[in-house]
Amino acid sequence: MNRLVPLPVVVPLLGAALTLILVNRPRLQRTVSVVALATNLVVAVLLLVRAHRDGPVVTEVGGWPAPVGIVLVADQLAALMLVVSSAVTLCVLLYSIGQGRAETSESAPVSIYHPTYLVLTAGITNAFLAGDLFNLFVGFEILLAASFVLITLGGTEARIRTGSTYVVVSILSSMIFLTAVGLVYAATGTLNLAQLAGRLDALPDGVRLALQLTLLLAFGIKAALFPLSAWLPDSYPTAPAPVTAVFAGLLTKVGVYAIIRTETLLFPGGEASTLLMVAAGLTMVVGVLGAVAQSDMKRLFSFTLVSHIGYMIFGVALGTTAALSGAIFYVVHHITIQTTLFLVAGLVEERAGSTDMRRLGGLARIAPLLAVLYFVPAMNLAGIPPFSGFLGKVGLLQAGVAHGGALPWVLVVAGTLTSLLTLYAASRVWNIAFWRAPQLATADPVTRLPALMIGATAALVVLGLALTVAAGPLFQVTADAAVDLRLRTPYVRAVLPGGPS
Repeated sequence: MNRLVPLPVVVPLLGAALTLILVNRPRLQRTVSVVALATNLVVAVLLLVRAHRDGPVVTEVGGWPAPVGIVLVADQLAALMLVVSSAVTLCVLLYSIGQGRAETSESAPVSIYHPTYLVLTAGITNAFLAGDLFNLFVGFEILLAASFVLITLGGTEARIRTGSTYVVVSILSSMIFLTAVGLVYAATGTLNLAQLAGRLDALPDGVRLALQLTLLLAFGIKAALFPLSAWLPDSYPTAPAPVTAVFAGLLTKVGVYAIIRTETLLFPGGEASTLLMVAAGLTMVVGVLGAVAQSDMKRLFSFTLVSHIGYMIFGVALGTTAALSGAIFYVVHHITIQTTLFLVAGLVEERAGSTDMRRLGGLARIAPLLAVLYFVPAMNLAGIPPFSGFLGKVGLLQAGVAHGGALPWVLVVAGTLTSLLTLYAASRVWNIAFWRAPQLATADPVTRLPALMIGATAALVVLGLALTVAAGPLFQVTADAAVDLRLRTPYVRAVLPGGPS
């Protein structure tokens, strides 16, 4: 089983190389990409089963033992992230294949899309499995390099302009992260996460806090945590629909994952918990207020993406087992639902020619299946019972109430308000774009929605519903993962059987 751990990184990279060779054979390109991501999904499920049953699964790359060599670690948190990210990337790939078959415009995938998309996937999985800070940095750089290509795919003026902002912000966050890596190594003499768990505890409080805040600054930019989130609503909406969807679903969550991993393994004790709570509350409220002011579906979903990052950071800031469990559950939920909504926005644009709600109307009558595909995940995002969004939010709010204190109670109120305003924003999209009389863009639809695009979106809608049906077992997995995160010893002992030094 240990030999399976590198496969989620290696298989997409091999697939990227093969699809680049097959640049003039689009059908074979598509086949290789689908097989690679389907393989990733199967491997991820096997790793999750093993990690849940027996503890973290570790591979020493090149045969060099930790802490000298590079290690890849699939504990319950990493394996769960692998499963949901593999499912989402596979569905988005199928969606993009359907879009590419349906049109030949600038928004459709081109020959370079498949190798770049697979490199992006390899970067995401490498970040989840990284057992040291530098390899985590490498994972971020791999996915960012691929994202620079994908966000400007087609080369339109709008994409180049917004893509430039994205590139500048990403490079800045990477410079901060690399600086933090250098400072951590200078202070401790190691970058291995398991070894750092012991050595950071021995540092003076001021040095330890400075390292923690530097890492939080880097990850906060990547996760779009307020006030470091202004770049996101302007960058994502202009990209092609499948690119926007996978960015929204996964790229910010890699930042959230890095915060969860470092805050629990490297910096337990909550030195920065107050700062994280304030940032979480502001992220929720400012993001959702931005959403209700939007008239374009993609920009509205971009602001809800920012807003709901606050729920996850709230759970991390509380730091209790229940709060961490709720945060992990909400990450899984939000990856699925937010990706689905951006795919739906792409379908709306395909069907009606625009995502500007001022030009939309009557979609519930013109395209009833599209209306269903929007309504279900929108209500899930808003937290309507009994969907997984409701269950995740209740878990986090209950953890806040149980924690006690003035600031957690403020965040409980902010979370409740954010949920209500999310419902308002989602209902506004429904009333304007789907329910009112047809407008200019929808009065004379000229296209039929490709079956593969509909099928891929429907698969993610079903996955979102499955999270509700399987909420009990999923919460058990997230609770076990939270316990391991707080204990730290399962991770440390798996990587360093002889104990940290």
